[in-house]
Amino acid sequence: MNLNLTRIAPTPSGFLHLGNLYSFLITKALAEKTRARILLRIDDLDRERYKSEYVQDIFDTLDFMEISYDVGPKNVKEFEQEWSQIHRMNSYLESLKEVQERKLVFGCDCTRKKIQQLDSSGYYLGLCQTRRIPLDKEGVTWRMDTLEADFIKLKTYQKSIQSHVMPQDTAFFVVRKKSGLPTYQLTSTIDDLHYGVDLIVRGTDLFGSSLAQQVVAEGLGLEDFSKIIFHHHKVLKSLSNKKLSKSDGATSIQFLRKEGKKPADIFRLLGEMSGENKTIDSFESFKSTLTI
Repeated sequence: MNLNLTRIAPTPSGFLHLGNLYSFLITKALAEKTRARILLRIDDLDRERYKSEYVQDIFDTLDFMEISYDVGPKNVKEFEQEWSQIHRMNSYLESLKEVQERKLVFGCDCTRKKIQQLDSSGYYLGLCQTRRIPLDKEGVTWRMDTLEADFIKLKTYQKSIQSHVMPQDTAFFVVRKKSGLPTYQLTSTIDDLHYGVDLIVRGTDLFGSSLAQQVVAEGLGLEDFSKIIFHHHKVLKSLSNKKLSKSDGATSIQFLRKEGKKPADIFRLLGEMSGENKTIDSFESFKSTLTI
């Protein structure tokens, strides 16, 4: 199977950790297998947490681990001047206008506290779907109406096309924040089509996002999105069996480098965390453990 383009799409909201690197390496391995080029697409619309030093960390990490890419910015300046999502804002706003015109969304003024009170799981159950809250009211988010979003079809790398039901933790997902800015589910859909991505590699924890983005694409009549092939890999966890995240202070690649770790040391650590019995000390030995 030959594909055209996959992507590495980190967010500059913190220093990259081992979980991020694990996904990057799987992307590289699958790109080599399918002869796809790699796009570096940095998702930077979370401006409250954006820092240029986090963008620099992305370039430093890719260089340190010898992960090359074919399309995208080469440094912070080039990213900010040419590749930032800010430059594509008009496309996002046009899509938001279209979801409004097609009546695909409803207004919601629920706080996180209220959602938690209504359901201890913290899942949003569609309370505002029938309240007819004006979309232009201050402090209102726009949620996608997914009540009838059953049998969502995804084309996966190993299992061809399958139908799925929207999981509870993703149902009625937000496409526009209270601030008026678009959310990841909308921008990622638009960006992947903008660049011509036809292979998306991400962890199983983002499977709901894959379904959400298919719903966005279908709602907007973006048929090419259904041609994209997805591969969802297992989520790397810490040695104490906890999911790695920037907000929880997961060990960053930057920290490991400052400790004097070399790429081989980091590959060994990845091997231990992924439960491999044999020693992994290079990309080739890492790739040999993957079932793709």
